[in-house]
Amino acid sequence: MIRPLAAAALLIATTALPVTAFETRASAAYVIDHTTGTVLLNKNADDPLPPASMSKLMTLYMAFEAIERGQMSMTDELVVSAHANSFGGSTLFLKQGERVTVEDLIRGIIVLSGNDACVVIAEALSPDGTEAGFARLMTRRAQEMGMTNSTFANSSGWPAAGHLMSMRDLGLLSQRLIADYPEYYPMFSETEFLFDEEESSNRYNRNPLLTLGIGADGLKTGHTEEAGYGLTGSAKQGDRRVVFVISGLDTAAGRAQESEAIVNWAFRQFAERTVVESGSRVATARVWEGAEPEVGLVPQEDVTILLPILAGKTVDAEVVYTGPIQAPISEGTELAELVIQPEGLPEVRIPLVAEADIAHGGFLAKLSTAALSLIERMNSGNTAEGDV
Repeated sequence: MIRPLAAAALLIATTALPVTAFETRASAAYVIDHTTGTVLLNKNADDPLPPASMSKLMTLYMAFEAIERGQMSMTDELVVSAHANSFGGSTLFLKQGERVTVEDLIRGIIVLSGNDACVVIAEALSPDGTEAGFARLMTRRAQEMGMTNSTFANSSGWPAAGHLMSMRDLGLLSQRLIADYPEYYPMFSETEFLFDEEESSNRYNRNPLLTLGIGADGLKTGHTEEAGYGLTGSAKQGDRRVVFVISGLDTAAGRAQESEAIVNWAFRQFAERTVVESGSRVATARVWEGAEPEVGLVPQEDVTILLPILAGKTVDAEVVYTGPIQAPISEGTELAELVIQPEGLPEVRIPLVAEADIAHGGFLAKLSTAALSLIERMNSGNTAEGDV
């Protein structure tokens, strides 16, 4: 049977004031605390929407994967095709037949949002040498990574039917870029990259947060008429990192203001707190046929969670396990979960383990357990006629 036990109130030294959600002007938004995995804001985050240039992050991820497995290197030179040369919008002004290093192409995608640079990378990595073939590969890889609301028609985010991503998927992709490729991630914080001296004005990163001193260090802006203005961003302050995605703003200025407001809100309204220390007994579970009638339940590590700074002094929590638990029990065996429900945030589930070894109790333990079970059944009125 499932036996929920009320855990002792977890004391957090905060002032009891109401927690309010951030009211974003974006049509869709997703904010996650990268450090703890806590989702702070979800507004239409699972809706597949036109991602504009923010989908270039998938092209970049696949480029980094290709470098890691030795399929290409940063110093390789790739040729510019007629198809790559045909693109407008944000470009590196690449010329057909020109040869460009992978590093310059990647920096050109990150800093300058080069559509033409995306196509050069795509054609080099495509199974059939075409951008369309690479887009199909992007879609398959995204599904493998858990981005179930993403489909790609091209490598750059150029408006096309069926080219869609959800804000949650963009957040997941950003977290993977940060975690999987720390050696390349610093490129996302570069504020300028001069690729072509003849186009010296085309060298600045469009991310409005990078120069504000708020810890912002990535990732990618996006804008089309259909998608509006969007930003997939990340910022780090102290030991915490926040990743956020917004879409559907009316202006570039509105995107900048909303992005900065979200970063400030995420860092100022939430903080990490240790609510239970490693090895501290949270509750006990009943033991069946054991040398001891109960076993202590403890976390193996400090339980540190993200909490609203203005929340109350206690956190609702309970311990859930299936019991009674059959002896023998080994110390450290996972037996239960501590379920914590912070105000206004998703629940947190922490595994609890046996505090100590509990040996099998032998004949006397069996007799005692059988007697206790019989008494409980009689008290509950469930004793079957003829039971002894």
